[in-house]
Amino acid sequence: MVTLLSDGVFLRNGEELIEAKSVQAHDAGWDAKEAAKQTMAYRILKTHQQADGMENLKLKFDALASHDITYVGIIQTAIASGLNEFPIPYILTNCHNSLAAVGGTINEDDHVFGLSAVKRFGGTYVPPHMAVIHQYMREMMAGGGKMILGSDSHTRYGALGTIAIGEGGPELVKQLLGRTYDIKRPGVIAIYLKGKPGHGIGPQDVALAIEKAVFANGFVKNKIMEFVGPGVSELSVDFRNGVDVMSTETTCLSTVWRTDDKVKNFLALHGRPDAFKEMNPGEVAYYDGAVVVDMSKLESMIAMPFHPSNVYTIKEVNEGGKELLRHIEEQAVNQLDNTSLTLGLADKYYDGKMHCDQGIIVGCSGGLYENLVAAANIVGGKSVGNGRFAFSVYPSSQPIYLELMKNGALVDLMEAGAIVRTAFCGPCFGAGDTPNNEGFSVRHATRNFPNREGSKPGNGQISSVGLMDARSVAATAINGGALTPATEVAYDESVPEYHFDGKPYEHKVYSGFGHADAKEELVYAPSIKPWPSIEALNDNIVLKVAAYIDDPVTTTDELIPSGETSSYRSDPYALSEFALNRKVPEYVGRAKAVRAMEKARQEGKLAELADPYEAVTTAMQLQVTPEEFWSHASIGSVIYANKPGDGSAREQAASCQRVLGGAANIAREYATKRYRSNVMNWGMLPFLIDETDKNAFGVGDYIWVPNVRKILESGEDTYTAYVIDAKGHTKEITLHLGELEAEERQIMTAGCLINHYAKA
Repeated sequence: MVTLLSDGVFLRNGEELIEAKSVQAHDAGWDAKEAAKQTMAYRILKTHQQADGMENLKLKFDALASHDITYVGIIQTAIASGLNEFPIPYILTNCHNSLAAVGGTINEDDHVFGLSAVKRFGGTYVPPHMAVIHQYMREMMAGGGKMILGSDSHTRYGALGTIAIGEGGPELVKQLLGRTYDIKRPGVIAIYLKGKPGHGIGPQDVALAIEKAVFANGFVKNKIMEFVGPGVSELSVDFRNGVDVMSTETTCLSTVWRTDDKVKNFLALHGRPDAFKEMNPGEVAYYDGAVVVDMSKLESMIAMPFHPSNVYTIKEVNEGGKELLRHIEEQAVNQLDNTSLTLGLADKYYDGKMHCDQGIIVGCSGGLYENLVAAANIVGGKSVGNGRFAFSVYPSSQPIYLELMKNGALVDLMEAGAIVRTAFCGPCFGAGDTPNNEGFSVRHATRNFPNREGSKPGNGQISSVGLMDARSVAATAINGGALTPATEVAYDESVPEYHFDGKPYEHKVYSGFGHADAKEELVYAPSIKPWPSIEALNDNIVLKVAAYIDDPVTTTDELIPSGETSSYRSDPYALSEFALNRKVPEYVGRAKAVRAMEKARQEGKLAELADPYEAVTTAMQLQVTPEEFWSHASIGSVIYANKPGDGSAREQAASCQRVLGGAANIAREYATKRYRSNVMNWGMLPFLIDETDKNAFGVGDYIWVPNVRKILESGEDTYTAYVIDAKGHTKEITLHLGELEAEERQIMTAGCLINHYAKA
């Protein structure tokens, strides 16, 4: 079904995979370094490279995209850094806080601010309920050979020939200011598709099979996944888009697919024939590895709580019964801080199947035209029942909604008892359609992290999500919530031809790129607050450990929960109150106490810093006065986590730490480049530590890092630090920052991205 080739492969004529270590490759005399230039990814990167060579990339993008959880902070940061006009198309969508349901006027206030900003700076504004961010970008912006940067982790338009990358907001700020995205040239992994998906198999089944194979081993981490092979031709563009967007869950950097007449027709249908570019690898292309997917052997899949890589076949879950469900629940609950909670999974097994409480088809992965047509074909003429099971679908754009209305698919869905909603990302991040306590929801959505569906374990409320394809969600719906693979349901697989009607966009989307109006006033509101001032990095730093998280992986949703908290994203202070509140509820109070000490230091109230001063000077035998010590040292909090940053690109996972006085993170490794970049762009030090040293400190300990600024500026990467516990015991540890670009050093030295650009 899925096979990994890890030692490097050549692809000949786009069809034949040959392992680099094989006799055939040796006899042919192929050179891996030269053949690597024949990948589609290399060619796109080269056309966007602003510097010499191809090892250290400095990239400029063709367009930017943000939604209403991220764009206010990005624009505020850019304004503070000198923004005058959007230099490239910048699309603001309103698909996350569309409902304006929490926090009074603050959500709609942000929407009003967004519209005023695109009028002032020359951008595009997509109103609430019109389209989810990634569907709009597929329909109206992506194209062959382009690069697009988005402040959402699922920024993926590879199926249309675009390398699209999801990053934290500060990286978009750099593009708005005419700067570059700096990165070492990433490796490229071939995703070689062969065969044809069978009856009942949809894009989520393909995506989850890949996710299962590559996540835990980091096979594609921070690399570009290049989709090739004869199987690509067997898939519609809609199907490709559905697979592509889920690639984010592998922790890859981005994707790109070979293009063909199907892509050409898709772009022409959407009124953009010039956006098509035929793209294929060269005659002989080299890849750092390959994932071979035989789609003809795939079964209906389900990702069980709490990660998209925790994948089983639906058949396995049903045949495994209560015993397997107890095992799944035990693993899942171990990821929660409150292990007394139960998901009730085993209790949902009876009559030979697991039973579900809810089915959702939504967002940039689920709400696509063909997914909803398939769901309508399955439920048409049947009933989802009047029992506990609830079924909702969300078309991902108004044009898709309109076409489903015209061809009768919505009639079939609604007559069966489905609730049809507008374009909205809410269920994907915990805002809307939250299941009941101990409820289990099956969803064609992007993620099933803990609390992602909106539950609150800290309040004793817990529910969970299984990810599966829209076809199996619909099959489960007509069986009263009994978990059912679509492969076992007879239905018409024909899909009516799609007719794109762009009138909703023509009549309601504001398109102002190239027409900035400096006389247009930005419309602020009480909830839109500026970023606090941040000081530059001092010579030395005292860190106080405010949270120690020993989970294998810590998601950005755990660092700053999504859902209702996202309504406060335009007020850095209000949002920071939620930092780690579902993982380490004590963190905010601890961090604030350290922040208060740093504020006292800046104001010269040194008596309030007696404890850290005494602890460090005594342990290190420093003969300095408080005035001398604190003139060359700052104090800030630090979080330890083994592998933080999996999941969302939201910069708030880092900025909330900074607002609370965070000065550094310490980790064994960082789950994603985007989270590490967020940490650095907000002026915090993303320290790395060896396994042997990670147990040397705990919550409440001080960590003294002398000469931190000097070492950072020198380009060296060994920071000798000293842990000082409550009893005055001292232990030496070694920290590293890993590979850094010159500008990243400058940003951290300046204290944050805003300071760095203010100095420029």
